Amino acid sequence: MAKILHGAPVIEAMNQNTKRQIAELKEKDIVPTLAIIRVGERAEDIYYENNAEKRCNELGAGHTKIVFNNDVTQEEVEEAIIGFNEDQNIHGILLLRPLPKHLNDDRLRNLISPMKDVDGCTDVSLAGVFAGEKRGFPPCTPHAAMRILNFYGYTPVTNGEKAAIIGRSLVIGRPVSMMLLKDDFTVNICHSKTANLSEVTKDASVLIAAAGQKHLVKEDFVNPNQVVIDVGVNWDEEKQGITGDVDFEKVEPIVEAITPVPGGVGTVTTSILVRHVVEAAIRSLEWEN
Repeated sequence: MAKILHGAPVIEAMNQNTKRQIAELKEKDIVPTLAIIRVGERAEDIYYENNAEKRCNELGAGHTKIVFNNDVTQEEVEEAIIGFNEDQNIHGILLLRPLPKHLNDDRLRNLISPMKDVDGCTDVSLAGVFAGEKRGFPPCTPHAAMRILNFYGYTPVTNGEKAAIIGRSLVIGRPVSMMLLKDDFTVNICHSKTANLSEVTKDASVLIAAAGQKHLVKEDFVNPNQVVIDVGVNWDEEKQGITGDVDFEKVEPIVEAITPVPGGVGTVTTSILVRHVVEAAIRSLEWEN
């Protein structure tokens, strides 16, 4: 039986400081506030949005949102982002992605002010991650995955320990690879064209599943000494709920440790998101002074 790496203890350790800082900001008449922009009705987006709003409420942060239909124009989304950029009462902007194909994703994500890019999607923020420097904020989900590894003590025992990532997107795969490198892992980024995928992942001490494909990771992908971090958020029609990229029932009996879905990376991600909003509010106050 694997050790289950629940998100709750990680959140508890992190949220005490977040609550304290929100209270201190409110004494200065500043309410750290998140603005969410969603296009369409993807179940995964709504799930994340609801959890983000719930976490804001729990911690005392503010939140607002704009929801567009799938046929929204590029200009309408741009106008919403610009409006939030210019609103001094908004400290963080979350643009839920992926976007419909008729929208220019690169332009929209880079239209977000780096000072308010709390999900680390702009080129400025990503450059900070790739350079190992503090520019903007790192993407929340990779940050959450690393926070779980560090909290439970699964940083490399020896320098160069192997980590495998399934997924190469700018949202998770590539940023988390840079974070793992910074922690002295030897990183192998896998994707749909990787030959002998299961053999590559099975050789790693840490496996991060970020393919966006339900139950892709089976028992032949893992080994008994492995830590599996499942960042997948997939809607399961049969169960009418969220499930991961890892087939938990088949993998959990084999590996050393594993995150559940739900209750793992996703729960930590929303706490990281609010943490970033608070930091953005603090930075804005420092710049004003």
